[in-house]
Order: sequence, then structure tokens, then C-alpha cells
Amino acid sequence: MYKKLENKAIESVKNTIQTLGWEEPSEIKFEIPPNPNMGDMATSVAFQLASTLKKSPVDIAQSIAGNLEVKSPFKTVETKGPYINFFFDPELFSRMVLESVQEDYGLLEEKNEKIILEHTSANPNGPLHIGHIRNAIIGDSLARTLRSAGYQVETQYYVNDMGRQIAMIVWGLQNLDYQMDPKGRGDVEIGKLYFQVNQELKAKPEIKGQIDSILKTYEKENPPELESMFKKVVRKCLDGVEDTSRRMNIVHDDFIWESQFVRDGSMEKILEALDEYTTQNEVLYLDLTDYGIEKELILTRSDGTSLYSTRDLAYHLFKSKNSDQVVDILGSDHKLAIDQLKIALGLVGGKSPDVVFYEFITLPEGSMSTRRGVFISVDELIDEATQRALAELETRRPELGEDEKNNIAKIIGVGAIRYYISRLSPEKHIVFKWDEALSFERGCASIQYAHARACKLLEKVSEFNPSKVDMDSLDFQNMDTLEIDLLKTLARFSTIIEDSARDLRVHPVAQYALEVAGAFNKFYKSVPVIGSDKELLRLLLVDKSRITIRNALDLLGIESPSSM
Repeated sequence: MYKKLENKAIESVKNTIQTLGWEEPSEIKFEIPPNPNMGDMATSVAFQLASTLKKSPVDIAQSIAGNLEVKSPFKTVETKGPYINFFFDPELFSRMVLESVQEDYGLLEEKNEKIILEHTSANPNGPLHIGHIRNAIIGDSLARTLRSAGYQVETQYYVNDMGRQIAMIVWGLQNLDYQMDPKGRGDVEIGKLYFQVNQELKAKPEIKGQIDSILKTYEKENPPELESMFKKVVRKCLDGVEDTSRRMNIVHDDFIWESQFVRDGSMEKILEALDEYTTQNEVLYLDLTDYGIEKELILTRSDGTSLYSTRDLAYHLFKSKNSDQVVDILGSDHKLAIDQLKIALGLVGGKSPDVVFYEFITLPEGSMSTRRGVFISVDELIDEATQRALAELETRRPELGEDEKNNIAKIIGVGAIRYYISRLSPEKHIVFKWDEALSFERGCASIQYAHARACKLLEKVSEFNPSKVDMDSLDFQNMDTLEIDLLKTLARFSTIIEDSARDLRVHPVAQYALEVAGAFNKFYKSVPVIGSDKELLRLLLVDKSRITIRNALDLLGIESPSSM
């Protein structure tokens, strides 16, 4: 809603500049001042005009403000030095916010633009662990935010089914006396076998040649029995990955297997298209020194088999042909690989992907490794979070039934994990700490509790129906400062979504959810609602807060319980 108000303010400033006979700047920017005494919106356009007009920014600001026609919903315009500050008319502004916040609040106008967003894409060699979770949570939350911003979004999981790690697992099935537990989860059993093969490789390095042979046979000859083994291993692991993802409220629209780009000839066409740029020595490679990259991009091994980078190039060309924008979520260790890929992709006519790089999560005791068997699986993380939440509920709400407590605990546990990851900029490294992630006193639980508070208050007045409230019957006079502050916070939601979608960042949404909950809690604790002389207006404000908190958390893949 702030964007609409900003556009009105921009229009007024433009008209005034034209009236004064000045040349209009290409862009007039507004911001929300840090102090409400400095206005509800402010512009520093006077700075932009100063060099052209050869005047003081203070004088320019005063000239604009003195000639500006104040239009609804603004009440006054003042200058503070070179800044022009716009103040809302409290009644008109309050009406606009309350009318804007409907059940689908935050869902913006549809855009005719398709985005393919790839995320998670963990190697199918074991269960998802907390080293993968940041990718999955950022990716899913960003997809939700982009959809809310009006984009058509398709989420994809790129399945690395032709990599050395899968060949290692196939070798293990062929050569080790290992029996998978038929009652165990497929991804866990595959992970155990992968660990055993790594132990064998340490003891017998010559095994590497046998694994290379399996990989070459699978890519070049693809005998049915070997193909069946590869597919079963990957499918078994992916079934577990999907189960875990669903527990985190994450579902991918499509799974794209890298082998399809070898089997359908796409990769060969890529190599042909790059032929004039490549060099063949022991390996086939693309020299990138002319592009400022010293490390060459190797496209095939000495035995002629492809590398992940080659197949990834074919996949990115596929994505660029089937979308208007390609978005990848990748660890910061992929920066060089992406720089190389973007150059190669440009040479074959593909779109350059927009990449969200994130730093890794570590445990307090150090980094994780599937190869070394040192990790906490996402399932273990969810189980632990749920148990901790349940223990807290046993203390806080002993009167709840077991089923209700268990359901609320799951919602709180998953919410705590997702929020803990979402709340920080992806460029910041995270050390995962249980007490911080699962604290009931701050973070996600406090936001969910604000929603539950709103629901509980509204339950007390069953006759209240927000859709039938007559705005003209409400008393907007002498509103409490906390009411106005809450309304201003609610009004920012659409702008947060627009900005987050544009910048491909989700942490502003997480931070905003906390702000809304904080503004609501201050209002709830200090402003009487039921029985007050403004009961209907304040009940409406409670309901609009409930909707906004719920919809903000939904963008983060977090449920909002009505009771806690």
C-alpha cells in the first residue's frame, strides 16, 4: 500500500516542479523516515535538483513545499532542512489500510513473467542434513515470495544421477556384503552404504579405477541392468528427500534428472556449439583467460565422459529456453563455477542465471560431511525441535489434549527451524545453536504467539464479522499512537514483498514478520479492545493484524497456529 501512497506523493512533487518551470529529475525517491516526527514519507529530491538549479537544497525544498498542493491521504507537508516530509491524514490513512487488508493481503498483481527457480538439489547419496537446509529454506521461501509478487514460478530440483557418488554406491551394491534394511528409510540406508564405500576407498585407493569404469559404462553404453541400479539408488534416496522436504512444508514442482541431457543429445549439441572455442589436450576444456578467469572450464574427462559442469550447462540452457528468468540458490563455494558457466552459457545463447549465494551452516563443534558421516539430518533436527516445543507446551498449556499439543509442537518446531534460517542475510555464516533456534521468548515462536493471541481475542466476540463492518460507523478520532504505529506497519507488507522479490532476498520478510508481531503485541498489551469505546475499530485492527502475520509467515513456509 505504501507504493500507492508513494506514487501519489511523487505525482504531487512532479506537478510542483513543472509549475516552477524546473527540469524534472529522472527519478524521485521517497523513504520512510526513522522518526515519525520527521513525517510518514520523505523525499530528498532537492539534492537531485541542486546541481542543475545552482541553488541551495534547503531553498529548493522550501520552494517545492510552498507551492505543493497537498492531496489526500496526506494532511500536511513540511520541510526539515533539504528534506520534504509528508504527513498522513490519520483517518484517511487508517481507512485505506483497513480496507486494503483482506484475506489475500500481500498477493500482488499478476506479472506475465515465468521464473524457474532451482533449489536444494542435494546429491542423492544420503538424507538431507542441516548443511542442505539453508538452500532448501531460502529457495522455497523465495519461491513463495515471488509468487506473491505476481510471478509465475516453477521450482525445480536438479538430480545429480550421473555423478561419481552414485557410481560409488552402485559399486558398493556390487562388491560389498551390504544388506539394506527393508524397513529403514531409503535415503538413510543409501547414506550408510556411501559411508562404507568411502571407508573402502581410504583402505584400497585402487577401487577408484573400478568406479570410473562403472561411470564410463553407464554414460557411454548404458546397459539396462546398470541403468536400473543407478535409477533405483537415486529414486530410493529421493523418496526420503521428498518425505523430509514435506515435513518442512517444501514441495518441488519438478525433478529434472541430469541424465536426460546426455540421453537426449542436448549435451552433445552444447559441445558442438562450443567447438570453435574449446581446446582438446588430455581433456576438452574452454580457455577463459580472455574473460579474466585463469581457471579453465573442463568439459570432458580424458576418457571422454562428461563432467557435472557440462551437464549443468545443458540444464541451464534448458531452463533459459523455458523461462523468462532463471534463479539458482547455491553455496558460496560455487562462485567460480557460476562465473565459468555464465561465460559458456553466453557463447551458446543462453540466459545468465540470477544466483543467490549463501554461506554455510556449521555446528558449534565444526563442519559437516556426508562422506565422513558427520552430520545432523533434517529429520533429526525436526524431531528434536518438535520434542523441545512439546516440552514447553506441557509446561505452558497442560490442559491441551495430546493430539492438539503434538500438532502445535510440530508447527512450532518447523517454524523455529525455518525462521532461524530465513531471518539472516544469506551472506552471513550461521552456527546452528539449538537454544537460539528453539527459544520461545524470541524469534518465530513469539510471532506465532502474536497470531494465536489475536485469534483468541477474536474468539471472545463470536458476533464480530469483519466483512460486515461499516467503515463510516467507525470512530477514527483521537486514535492511540500504538494504533497508528500498528497500521503503518501493516501498510508496509506489499512493499516488503515487492522489494524482496526484486532483490531475491527473504530475510526482509522474516524481519518484517517480527516487526508486525512486535507492533501488535505493544498494541495488545496497552490498548483496551473489548468493552472500549472504540471496540469495533480495534477488533478490526486485531483481525487485520492476524491476517498480515499469518500471510507473512506463510511466505516463509511457516504455519500460524490459532492456539499456543
